[in-house]
Amino acid sequence: MGEPDGGPHIVEASSVQPAAERRLATSSWLLSTVPDGGRERARMEWQEHTVAMLPLGTLFSAVRLPGDLVRAAGFLRGKPDLAQVDACLDEVLDGGPVICDPQGHRYYALVPADMPESYKGAAEDWRPLGVEILGRGTYLGVPPLHVVEFNEQACVSYWSVPMQSPAMLCTPLNVARLIAAGMQQLGVGGES
Repeated sequence: MGEPDGGPHIVEASSVQPAAERRLATSSWLLSTVPDGGRERARMEWQEHTVAMLPLGTLFSAVRLPGDLVRAAGFLRGKPDLAQVDACLDEVLDGGPVICDPQGHRYYALVPADMPESYKGAAEDWRPLGVEILGRGTYLGVPPLHVVEFNEQACVSYWSVPMQSPAMLCTPLNVARLIAAGMQQLGVGGES
């Protein structure tokens, strides 16, 4: 009886419980973008289709990034596997959440809701590259938080970099730097 009551169990429970609570809180935060009547529909879409269409521009927006630009920004040559690209994005975007659409060869970095307005000028420069900042009036197919790798039979998209907690988003400056690095590696863009 050298340990206090529940000693090891408290440590184990505290290390497991916060992750489950954080995932539940994050899911609820994502679903809060949907009007009350549609939240149950979105939950069912996650269960049945592994993707729910969520409106952008209220709590978060998204930057659509072409796969070739992302690979170039990460200095990934040849045909790297998805896990390599995911690890690169995790590092470059400092753990900010990213959704991958492997069939469309696109990535969606989740950013603050005001990025479409605050980066309007840059967005025009990025558009010819296939980069687009998506905000109000658009929807994004968002997978449930547990879908963190591609399974061709089970999902259309997955969390390339999982969302760790509510409102934890990519820093717009990090996304802009990734785009600039990709442009430089691809040899596109001019001098200002």
